[in-house]
Amino acid sequence: MTTGTAQAGRAFIFDMDGTIVDNMAFHTKSWIAFFERRGQVHDADEFFRATAGRQGHEIMRTYLGEHITREDSALLDLEKETLYRELYAPHRATVAGFDTLVANAQRAGVALAVATAAPNDNIVFTLDGLDLRKHFNAVVGAADVARGKPNPDVFLLAAERCGVAPEHCIVFEDAPLGVEAARRAGMRAVVLTTTLPADAFAEFDNVICVARDFSELDIGALFSAEPIAATN
Repeated sequence: MTTGTAQAGRAFIFDMDGTIVDNMAFHTKSWIAFFERRGQVHDADEFFRATAGRQGHEIMRTYLGEHITREDSALLDLEKETLYRELYAPHRATVAGFDTLVANAQRAGVALAVATAAPNDNIVFTLDGLDLRKHFNAVVGAADVARGKPNPDVFLLAAERCGVAPEHCIVFEDAPLGVEAARRAGMRAVVLTTTLPADAFAEFDNVICVARDFSELDIGALFSAEPIAATN
């Protein structure tokens, strides 16, 4: 396991859900089912755009009321995440090209981190379930920061734990709130269109690449790339 501080000058920071694994449809389905049990009906696309990257307790308070405490949301989140894991477990797999990119990055001396809004049980479910944790210098989740995305906290902490300055980090994301969090952290971003089309990210000035998966990404090209907005 390579967790701990790395004396590296560059880092890749990966969002987990929707980026390392293509699972956001299952998260959204489980949220929709969770709220339907409580008499609420939500459009799946709108719900994803409004919530992807936010922590569970933030979502609970938004849709169930500000009276929901962290203790309340922890119990409710257990119900929702149980639904999610039941739905997604048979489909659990990394996005195409991820394993090769990680191996190449390690050979190139690039530090690797995960920065996710997921609770610890889901981190264990994904990273340990797929035997991925050993690849990362740092894993930062909802339990490590007070605020979810679009606040930059989770990315900044991941960079700090890798020993890499934010401007030398590249974030991999699938959600607008995550790309905004990277922007606020002073980091460039690679967008994966696992969930939303490229035009959903047109407004961002920190996106350097849009790809359907990791299979055609070149490490050297990414670190030398300028934001797409600056080249148009």
